Amino acid sequence: MKKNMKIVIFDMDGTLLDSKKDITISVNHVREAHHNLAPLSEEFIVEAINMEVRNLSQLFYETEIYHPADRELFESHYELQCVKNVYLYEGVEEMLRNLVASHIKISVATNAPTQFALRMLEHLRVKNLFDMIIGADLVNHSKPSPEMLNNILNYYSFDEKNHKAWMVGDNSKDILSAASAGIESIFVTWGFSPQSSAKIVVKKPQEVLDIVL
Repeated sequence: MKKNMKIVIFDMDGTLLDSKKDITISVNHVREAHHNLAPLSEEFIVEAINMEVRNLSQLFYETEIYHPADRELFESHYELQCVKNVYLYEGVEEMLRNLVASHIKISVATNAPTQFALRMLEHLRVKNLFDMIIGADLVNHSKPSPEMLNNILNYYSFDEKNHKAWMVGDNSKDILSAASAGIESIFVTWGFSPQSSAKIVVKKPQEVLDIVL
């Protein structure tokens, strides 16, 4: 790869796009269909997903373990649901296209299953902008492990002496994974987790361009 290459790795949910409504609908579908439980609020579900340590089966379905039947129903429902209400945050598409036009390499590292990431990004007409899209199912350890980021950096033959890379995300897991991978991180405030102790914090996509370009 060329010298002076710049790489930006994006988280997906809460960073590029807002998927809160569809996630909430699918979680509550499983609660009702399998457990006869009342619906949870969108706020509760998003907060639970972004906890650093959590038992989602207990929080969502009041079971100690994540039963395969619950996972299968959620995934089959969400596969159709995930494109019904999802949208890119304001300014994100312009940011992505400006990065590509400036010859910046961009990829996605998400803890969501890859099949959903591909479906949503295709629906939003930005999938082809990315060189790589890696979900949790393609690695042994999801974020905050650096495995996804390292896979992407290896794809680009990343050399820290000649190249520059950033991880952009809305969660502490994104910040931790970047630190473990030895690259800089940019925390966005418009996502699912509005607060962070990250060194670089941005309030709108244009600020990512200001940092990277």
